[in-house]
Amino acid sequence: MDQAPGSPQGPQDAPGLPGCYRHPDRQTGISCARCERPICPECMISASVGFQCPECVREGSGTGHAPAANQPRTIAGGSIAADPRLITKILIAINVLVFIAISTNDRLAGDLFLIGEWPPYPFEPTEGVADGQWYRLVTSMFAHQEIWHIAFNMLGLWWLGGPLEAALGRARYLALYLLSGLAGSALTYVLVDASDASLGASGAVFGLLGATAVLMRRLNYDMRPVIALLALNMLFTFTMDGIAWQAHVAGLVAGVAIAYGMVHAPRERRTLMQWGTCAVVLIVVLAAVVIRTAQLV
Repeated sequence: MDQAPGSPQGPQDAPGLPGCYRHPDRQTGISCARCERPICPECMISASVGFQCPECVREGSGTGHAPAANQPRTIAGGSIAADPRLITKILIAINVLVFIAISTNDRLAGDLFLIGEWPPYPFEPTEGVADGQWYRLVTSMFAHQEIWHIAFNMLGLWWLGGPLEAALGRARYLALYLLSGLAGSALTYVLVDASDASLGASGAVFGLLGATAVLMRRLNYDMRPVIALLALNMLFTFTMDGIAWQAHVAGLVAGVAIAYGMVHAPRERRTLMQWGTCAVVLIVVLAAVVIRTAQLV
């Protein structure tokens, strides 16, 4: 039987068949194996089972997973970043800017350093963590007064931070740095005389040092260099005057604990265990600060 020019031909004319979702004028009996939308022969892309539409292939790379599932991940499950040192650079920049600000205004250091309460007994305290200035636990992590102090800390941050940031991912690395520094501030607040002031990023840097040891052990690297570096730093910590060893020890312990939770967490419960470890460290730190504050008040 003759047909009018331009009319559809063949089995696509079967009544009741849906049109392709991309070409509505083309009837088809084939559906995407993932989204089940009707697709015509031009839109069909062979998959391991059946056919898939172009959108599902583009979004999930034909694997049946979300796009993020196909992105490369770090050993801790973090995303691979184009600049693996971005957070490290930002942290160094903050420390340097605060150092410059303190160098031009000596009074600023008094607003940022860590102190339990001031003035000391028998005077009525008007400043300090015990007086409600909890922010000092954080600001003291970014404050330095001596050029040698910030130079050593920033050098350690650059050497240790870059590889850790690349291995853990930005969010996990930042959590490691901040919690290690906060742990160092907390133990200093707990054990040091309330009227003694302290400042510096050493607690956070020691946290990175502890995390580096955990990561190298996890990757089966030669541990001798990091053990030697750790021993040398601990020697300086306990033999040099003017060093708050409490910040170094607490930062180191926190860094080891957090890094262990991050790189040894089983994949199926990775996120829960990683952020759960961070939460436990934070709770311990806050509990110590609350107890010490209650003692001073």
